[in-house]
Amino acid sequence: MDNRVDFAKMNGLGNKILVVDMRGRTDRVTPAAAISLAADTETRFDQIMAIHDPKIDGTDAYIDILNCDGTKAQACGNGTRCVVQALAAETGRKTFTFQTIAGILNAAEHADGTISVDMGKPVFEWDRIPLAEEFYDTSKIELQIGPIDAPVLHSPSVMSMGNPHAIFWIDRDPMDFDLERFGPLLENHPIFPEKANITLAHVTSKTTMTTRTWERGAGLTLACGSAACAAAVSGARTGRTDRKVTITVASSPDRGSLTIEWRESDSKVIMTGPAEWEWSGSVDPVGGNWQRDTDNGGSIVGASAS
Repeated sequence: MDNRVDFAKMNGLGNKILVVDMRGRTDRVTPAAAISLAADTETRFDQIMAIHDPKIDGTDAYIDILNCDGTKAQACGNGTRCVVQALAAETGRKTFTFQTIAGILNAAEHADGTISVDMGKPVFEWDRIPLAEEFYDTSKIELQIGPIDAPVLHSPSVMSMGNPHAIFWIDRDPMDFDLERFGPLLENHPIFPEKANITLAHVTSKTTMTTRTWERGAGLTLACGSAACAAAVSGARTGRTDRKVTITVASSPDRGSLTIEWRESDSKVIMTGPAEWEWSGSVDPVGGNWQRDTDNGGSIVGASAS
């Protein structure tokens, strides 16, 4: 029996995403399959967004999110936009409600092709981020990389967008920093018991900033939607920016930008940006064996190609 399901290779601002259609099934994409797919240059990804049948009334699907090391992820804004684009093309609908580990996400596709995702409310309490020790003010905690008297990075703003984030404020291009070396050290720092996403943020005006992220469980990524949300919220929280900013990703500036608004009315964070379909195929969710389509047939696969 053929165990394969449809999937689409997509990206959100360069953030490599596999959207896997697990609807109608009770099993899951296994960590072994994720690791196998991540090791292949053609299917290498940052996150897998596995679409399952809804678990609760009022939602359209349950989204299971996996990192490239096989671990679970609570949130992925760029991946959520990819799911919306695929399902909108399949169904003709423009609005969706998803359930994830992090909670309920509402999303909509606009006439210009951009997609907005309600990423929920940010969390600032130290024990809910979580941190390993108490900090009364999480907008600036004691953490640094480099010599005590001349640290390379220091005093990050920390918070949760359903997953833990640390935002380090810098005064120049994020590409000038060796995040590939610092990222793993900071992700796994003892202060973060559940590890953390590490972002460098360069504020260029009250309404713009440039970011670069070392993503928890995925490493150096071209883009990270939840990190962009965390950077935008932290910028407004510390008085560096307004509550609505445009974020350019330093490692893929030619792929567009994200608009992030931290709404004053309800404290929710709305992320708006593009998604891009690349190609389609079928995959064994247990072992990770895959095959590329030649006719772009199937469910979410063929529709999202149109």
